Amino acid sequence: MAKQYRPVDRDQPFLFPPDMREWLPADHPVHLVITAVEDHLDTSAFHARRKTGGAGTAGYDPDMLATVLVWAYAHGITSSRRIEELCRTDVAFRLICAGNLPDHVTFARFRSDFPDATAAFFTEVLILCARLGMGRLGTVALDGMKIAANASKAANRTEEGLRKLAREAVAAHGQADQAEDELFGTGCRGDEVPEAAWSPRGRDERIRAALADLEAERKAAEQEQAAKAEEFRARQRAGRRTGCSPDSAAVELAQENLARVMAAQQAKIDDWQARNAASLAETGRPLRNPPRQPASEHCRAKEAAAKVEKARAREQAAERRAAEREENRKGPGPVRNITDPDSRLMPVRGGGFIQGYNTENVISEDELVIATELTDDPTDMAWFGPMMARAQEAAALIGAHRPAADPGQNPGDQDQDQAGGRQEHGGGIGMALADAGYCSEANLTCPGPDRLIAVGKHRDLEKAARGQDTSPDWGGEAVQAMRDRLKTNDGIEAYRQRGHIAETPHGHIKHNMGIRQLSVRGKAKAAAEWTFICAVHNLFKAITAGHLTPQALTAQGS
Repeated sequence: MAKQYRPVDRDQPFLFPPDMREWLPADHPVHLVITAVEDHLDTSAFHARRKTGGAGTAGYDPDMLATVLVWAYAHGITSSRRIEELCRTDVAFRLICAGNLPDHVTFARFRSDFPDATAAFFTEVLILCARLGMGRLGTVALDGMKIAANASKAANRTEEGLRKLAREAVAAHGQADQAEDELFGTGCRGDEVPEAAWSPRGRDERIRAALADLEAERKAAEQEQAAKAEEFRARQRAGRRTGCSPDSAAVELAQENLARVMAAQQAKIDDWQARNAASLAETGRPLRNPPRQPASEHCRAKEAAAKVEKARAREQAAERRAAEREENRKGPGPVRNITDPDSRLMPVRGGGFIQGYNTENVISEDELVIATELTDDPTDMAWFGPMMARAQEAAALIGAHRPAADPGQNPGDQDQDQAGGRQEHGGGIGMALADAGYCSEANLTCPGPDRLIAVGKHRDLEKAARGQDTSPDWGGEAVQAMRDRLKTNDGIEAYRQRGHIAETPHGHIKHNMGIRQLSVRGKAKAAAEWTFICAVHNLFKAITAGHLTPQALTAQGS
């Protein structure tokens, strides 16, 4: 008899196992996540903002809500409505909720408390990883990653554009107020909303915040230029070498110099005329060697006048170059986003811009994010020192909780670290790697661990190590010393680890976890969300690397 299809009988009754944990295989990672969050991490920071007692329905357990978000973010789900849907339809989510069905508002409100809790949660996950033997610090890497904000590039406005929006908003409010006064009476709208329900980040307020930020940035730039001009004047008055005058004040400074020269020459002319008049009155003879008149005919006055013209020509040339740059600009000038005023236009690899933030991350040898910071700075240069300080604090934390016998590092690995000059001392960082975006004299000489910072692109470093260096020598003594060090076999071999260590977690977060955009607005909330994402990455790295297992958790105790 020929075989048939299996029957599809949806009317067939059956029973689920009475224990919800049996709905999924025993080796499913959701069981590890539940146990780790509820029994091995201190989640008191999440509990601190929740209310218990009093009248009303009992609230949801913060441990359960935190576990749901951990599982959701690990699978690239950041929408609170999508999380609510999965809590009803997905077995793993239902198991975490234990039959509870929180709505999207509950998740959104819980996530609004992230700024007060995620830093502590990140630290707790890092401590758990250290207790499991993770956190190899022989070599760490610092790298930045751009991530999109919850805002559109189309919402960017220049200062003039923001002023126009502000004027339109004022006019619209005035017209609406007049119409409502005629309809409902003076002082009443007819649809009053309690003050507690007002949005603290309404569109008008975002426009005002963005405009104030742009104005502050422009005034700061003007003050910086004025300070440079004043410093030039101070050096000039002190008789020290001044060098070229600042471009922004070159004409003004040249005119001041011309006025001083003219005044000094005119004073000489006046003095000679007074003495000549006295000589004529006393002796009847005029003085010899009269000064050249008028004062503008003196050689020094002519030189000063020529410097004024030269400064004007330099200023006009600078204006032309600025106009050309403006015409050829690939991105807009100073702008602010009216959806998320804290976000910035960030250049990305391959060209173009995204509206987002720049994250600075220090990664351990076994791909844990040990220190992180979300910034609105499109460049990385200024963040080497601060991130190394945070990384050393994290290294001390890891060293304090690392087990006596590190199961994550076998004796062969320890010998290799010693041979490569990267032996960890007291749990500290052996070597820090960074790309050319961090290369400066200050970053090469600031306090911190031994470091290798690229002085150019990786392909140029490889050519230099093979004796084919054609790049121009630039930089001071520290940069030159780093260039020579990277030409050695030990130096270039150590630096080759940077790409794997630094880029792997970024690729995992963007491509495997599927998180390419933040879901909240405002720098404080966005920074907290990014810290939570890094904590989730670390927790699942412990699972996939085989460190976080039921046996390991049992050995840790609760």
